Amino acid sequence: MMEKGKIIFLNGVSSAGKSTLAKALQDSLDEPYYLLANDTFCDMSPEKFIDIDIMGTYRRALSGLHHTIRAFSDAGIHTIVDHVMVKSDACLGECLELLHDHPVLFVHVTCPLEELRRRELERGDRGIGQAESQLAGLEPQDTIYDITVDTFHQAAEECAQQIRAAVAHPENFTAFRTLHKNGLP
Repeated sequence: MMEKGKIIFLNGVSSAGKSTLAKALQDSLDEPYYLLANDTFCDMSPEKFIDIDIMGTYRRALSGLHHTIRAFSDAGIHTIVDHVMVKSDACLGECLELLHDHPVLFVHVTCPLEELRRRELERGDRGIGQAESQLAGLEPQDTIYDITVDTFHQAAEECAQQIRAAVAHPENFTAFRTLHKNGLP
């Protein structure tokens, strides 16, 4: 039987630095890791249906992402996932159901609120306040993570090295299994 590909699951609010961190990880890891991002899947959505039912359209796109993550891992392909999942979101439940028996390193990507605000202004492609509105559902005390990295206090490369060290010990990838077993917090 083929060994499942490892999944580095980056979860954090918009503008927390997940995409930059994902690229730093791809550069630092010894094996190829393919990037699967929620924005990429949502951007595939047909405009006509976004206008009619934005939440339903994006939910279908994200379900496609979650099934793709599983398919990659089942094929022995390592992935980095760039996602925003809050505890009340159906996405988390679906991911736990699909991936609880896969090698998932659940990474909380964080930075201070003032920095999130600064990044949103600098980017110009996100609604101001979007990250702040997502914060409550992503606090570490509300969800179990395998590791937390702070992209403000450490450069993306330093965060990538912390994650790289954690990836070397898949026996410590416990968050998804624990959350699935105990139910959502």
